[in-house]
Amino acid sequence: MSKSIRLLSNLSYGLALALTCSAAISAPSAALEQPLSALPYTPSLDVQAMDRSIDPCEDFYQYSCGGWIKNNPIPDDQARWSVYNKLAVENQRYLWGTLVKLAASSQNSADKAALSANQIKMGDYFGACMNEDAANARGLQALAPLLDRIKSVDGKTQLPALLAELQLATNNARFYFSLSSGQDFADSSRVIAFASAGGISLPDRDYYLKSDPKSVKLRQQFVAHVARMFELMGKAPQAAAQAARSVLATETALARASLTQVDKRDPYKSFHKFDARGVQALTPNFDWTNYRQALGLPADLNEYNVTEPAFFKAVGDLLKKSSLEDIKTYLSWQLLSSQAAHLSAELVQADFDFFGHTLNGVPQLKPRWKRCVELVDAQLGEALGQEFVRDNFSPELKAMTQEMTQEIEAAMAVSIKSLSWMSAATKERAMEKLHAIVNKVGYPDQWRDYSALTVAQGDFLGNVQRGNAFEARRQLAKIGKPLDRAEWGMTPQTVNAYYSGQMNDMNFPAAVLQPPLFDPKIDAAPNYGNTGGTIGHELIHGFDDEGRQFDAKGNLRDWWGKKDGKAFEQRAACVADQYAQYTIVDDIKINSKLTLGEDLADLGGMVLAMTAWKAHTANMKLEPREGLTPEQRFFVGFAQWDCNNARPESLRVQAATNPHSPGRYRINGVTVNMPEFEKAFACKPGQAMVKPDAKRCKVW
Repeated sequence: MSKSIRLLSNLSYGLALALTCSAAISAPSAALEQPLSALPYTPSLDVQAMDRSIDPCEDFYQYSCGGWIKNNPIPDDQARWSVYNKLAVENQRYLWGTLVKLAASSQNSADKAALSANQIKMGDYFGACMNEDAANARGLQALAPLLDRIKSVDGKTQLPALLAELQLATNNARFYFSLSSGQDFADSSRVIAFASAGGISLPDRDYYLKSDPKSVKLRQQFVAHVARMFELMGKAPQAAAQAARSVLATETALARASLTQVDKRDPYKSFHKFDARGVQALTPNFDWTNYRQALGLPADLNEYNVTEPAFFKAVGDLLKKSSLEDIKTYLSWQLLSSQAAHLSAELVQADFDFFGHTLNGVPQLKPRWKRCVELVDAQLGEALGQEFVRDNFSPELKAMTQEMTQEIEAAMAVSIKSLSWMSAATKERAMEKLHAIVNKVGYPDQWRDYSALTVAQGDFLGNVQRGNAFEARRQLAKIGKPLDRAEWGMTPQTVNAYYSGQMNDMNFPAAVLQPPLFDPKIDAAPNYGNTGGTIGHELIHGFDDEGRQFDAKGNLRDWWGKKDGKAFEQRAACVADQYAQYTIVDDIKINSKLTLGEDLADLGGMVLAMTAWKAHTANMKLEPREGLTPEQRFFVGFAQWDCNNARPESLRVQAATNPHSPGRYRINGVTVNMPEFEKAFACKPGQAMVKPDAKRCKVW
């Protein structure tokens, strides 16, 4: 999907989105950070971020980013630190300043009159979140109504209504599974119910199943953490330890039944249509009629996509054989764990100690202001986005991005027409899909309506839970309704971009079009290497190993000739074989079956960006700048978007879950396949960044 993370996470302490390629000084400590009234400027090609003592033909990533890596150590509250991360935090500091003002104004009757309804909600939400004293005073009592609800259950027949209540209050899949809406894989114009697997606390199923020493130790640490949380709930140590073992047993059973990360990349393995009777048959002892009713869904809802039928069968078996006490123990853990970050300082710290420090190696909890900005972004994101774009995204910038996008698409058309391995019939369908892509730049045409969301001053956890329920119900309300193709899946202030195969659209939020990613102040070469590469990356996702399975309308359909499909797979295998040789951390290699889509998008996107840049500057006289030729500036601009540092613990998590390769290989792995790079830096045969022509990988 994107150049940072493929899926949007649920406010975990793990992998954060990322930030700017500044060159000079170490990142400030969180204690010294202050709100910003304007975004700082860093050029999208920063020569101080380079290390020119390195031969670019031996290690281009180090040549381009060595100075940045040296001068930008990972802040204590981050798992990794990169150009994207840094920009994201600068955006947070800007939004922090905005929210501080709104919170103050919403408390003052004279100032409040000038605020919009959304501004009042954001101010009240942020103000309640920042009141740590109130959260500490309430402690676990803020969660008492839901914990008591779990305790009060005296039979398994009450579980459907209970799960619905818990899922609405938390809007996550931590309670066995989730039910929401999604586009029908067979007909993308229709929105149907999606029943999706969930129920585990660790990042991936393999954390429960692998037997190597690190995995065994981490599970022991996880059990100790769960026991600690139960003790904070009031259980005696022995009872807490027993409860923790019960939780691990439940989650291990769910993990064993879950698809692997690689399998989840195959849309056909997540496409299983069921009617209501079929869903009920998967879990005979779980009453779906009561569950639907508790969620507020129509009683006659009769069409579902069950992403993992074997998982739901396992859930049914697990619910049957588990004691009611074990089920209540599991639900209590998932409720506390999913909400701990919103409770007292003691619970927040305990939650961070495992999920932030032990799991990802982060030394220090994020300051409260960051966590509160993240929450407003997550629950009132488009309202906050209006505040962001007002001063940070001009019509001129939007027009420049749209022009570059059109040039990238023109380059893709040239590529498709020139392919020697694709038949005329498949080319015709590829061109149909290309021309059907919708480009969304900056922010939505229609802002989200938050009028149904109630925000109360002084009720932090209540605001969080109402925000969760608002979003959960908003998604459920889509079932059976016409598809809204104008909707965005990211907020404008998100430093990221994405392509949606079912929508067949590319989405570039305003925040990813800021310096040092897109920089109108400098020459075109770095911008095409950086933002042009991003646009090309998202476009190629429509034609990567996963995206190519969807047609121009976003339907899951094989539109390829048989020989064309095999020819694609042969070329994609070249990329997979290359990346499988790279080491992430310790002795862990890249799982190139997991990263293949992103690796294909990185390579194909840069080929398109180079073609578009050459076309854009065809009649221009280009001169060297700062000791770099225009071609060299193109490639350095590309490399510097992903200058980064990462903690080894975080790299281990990424190796298991992240469909993107580490930054070093996203750069070197691409440029080694481009003869234009070899020519630009006058590389010689035998150097590390030189591949013989016969061994270069190229798909598009």
